[in-house]
Amino acid sequence: MSDINIKICGISELETLHRLLELEINYSGFIFYDKSIRNVTSNFLEKLEGINFGATRPVCVFVNPSEEDVYRAISFFDNPILQFHGDETCEFCESFGLDYWKTIHMQSKDSLTTINNYSSADAFLLETFKEGVIGGTGESFDWSYISNEVIENANIVLSGGINLENIDNAVIVKPWCLDINSGVESKPGIKDIVLINNMVKKIKA
Repeated sequence: MSDINIKICGISELETLHRLLELEINYSGFIFYDKSIRNVTSNFLEKLEGINFGATRPVCVFVNPSEEDVYRAISFFDNPILQFHGDETCEFCESFGLDYWKTIHMQSKDSLTTINNYSSADAFLLETFKEGVIGGTGESFDWSYISNEVIENANIVLSGGINLENIDNAVIVKPWCLDINSGVESKPGIKDIVLINNMVKKIKA
C-alpha cells in the first residue's frame, strides 16, 4: 500500500469537498486566482462555515497575491496551508506565520535550484512550465528531472497532468505527495467523483 499523500486541487463544489472529506484525502486545494476556471467564488466560501475538515487539511492556492488577498482567503479556514504559485519571495511566503508550499515551474533539472531560495517552505510543488500559463496546464514535465537526492531531502509534491493513465509512473517517482487536478475532471473545472475514487484506489493499491 502506498504511503504517498494525496492532494485534490481545484475544489469549487460542496459535493466534491464532502466526498474528499469522507475519503480522508490528505489535502484539498482551493484556488484563489480569478484567471483560473477553478477560482473559488464568494458564494462557495460562505458555505464552508461549520464544515469539519477532519483529517483533510485545506490548501489555499495563490498567484502573486496581496497581503489582503491572503488574509481574506485564510479567514474561511482553520489552519490552512498556503501554496504560492507565482513570483512571491521567501519573506512574503513566511510572513503569514502558516505552513507554506512553494511552486517550482519545471523547465529543466536546473529549475530545482529554486528550492535553495525558500528554506522555510514545508514542501515544493513541481509544476509543468508553459510560457504565459500559470499552472493548470494538464501536461506533465519530464519526471526524470527529479533525482533521488531531491526526493530524500525535501517534501516534493508532484503536479502537472497526472491522470489515471500515468498515475502508476507518478507513484514510481515516490514523491511525498501527488497533486491531482484536471486528471479527475469530467470537463474543465468540474470534478468527477468516480474518477476521484478510481484515482485514490490506484494510488493506494
